[in-house]
Amino acid sequence: MVALSGRVERVRAPNPSPMTLTGTNTYLVRTSGDSLLVIDPGPSIETHVDAILAAADEIGAKIRTILVTHGHPDHAPAAAPLARRTGAPVWAHAYATFPVDRSLEDREVLEFEDATIGVVDAPGHALDHLVFVLAQEQALFTGDVVLGTGTVVVAPPGGAMRPYQRTLQRLLTEHGDSNVIYGGHGERIDAPRAKLVEYIEHRKMRERQIVGELEKDPATIPRLVEKIYVDVDRRLWPAAARQILAYLLALEEENRVIPRIVPRKPSAEEAAILDPNLQRIADPEAAAVAREELGTSVELPLVEYRIA
Repeated sequence: MVALSGRVERVRAPNPSPMTLTGTNTYLVRTSGDSLLVIDPGPSIETHVDAILAAADEIGAKIRTILVTHGHPDHAPAAAPLARRTGAPVWAHAYATFPVDRSLEDREVLEFEDATIGVVDAPGHALDHLVFVLAQEQALFTGDVVLGTGTVVVAPPGGAMRPYQRTLQRLLTEHGDSNVIYGGHGERIDAPRAKLVEYIEHRKMRERQIVGELEKDPATIPRLVEKIYVDVDRRLWPAAARQILAYLLALEEENRVIPRIVPRKPSAEEAAILDPNLQRIADPEAAAVAREELGTSVELPLVEYRIA
């Protein structure tokens, strides 16, 4: 357990991987002298649930409420066993596909004895994503919308680029003056406005790169990955491919690019980028997280895109 402020503690799950970085961050927030809420209980790993309960005992308070930012397998599955062991209800998005005791709405305000939590609907990384705002510390709990390290995977079919960009802009507009961001992975962020601007500009930069390549010549996603992510570890190219797909789907919807199915099977190199064997780059549990976040259960055809 790591104390992050006078009322926020972090317990990191033992699930490091290329997708989860050093592991999923579970947060314990004091809501009164003897009460806590948990944000993102994490993966269903027994030792992690034990660690959350041990942290609560060390603090000297009981877990009364469980909040979940979104349903990905590195954030939500421990909610059920933690609820069974504490009796705490699970609150999450109305679109959550896991058992929930209460569905939360955008701009809802959760009043506790000594804490107020605002709810922000935050689609993009996932349709069922929420961001939580601790008013007393002007702190954002952003799940996988903003991370302490690196950028966020936005991959169809669960993720969508334009909603994600709108979420970032909304957080900047409405919560840019926050004091701290506690992301779902990585360390705390003490300059929220700068980080949100960085994220927004990064997305614009990647889109300019994609459009710039297509203005030269029509290209497939594997070709775009090879051009744009040439300096990135090739093991991350499947994630890059899904990110590029999210941009291209947005551009296609805006009638800015035109797709054409390529009438041949992908080469071995193309197939490894489009539909990777995740077991080769991660253990089964990490592969399950990657499969969910990258949408690799949906096989991608080989498509060539050109500027409209």
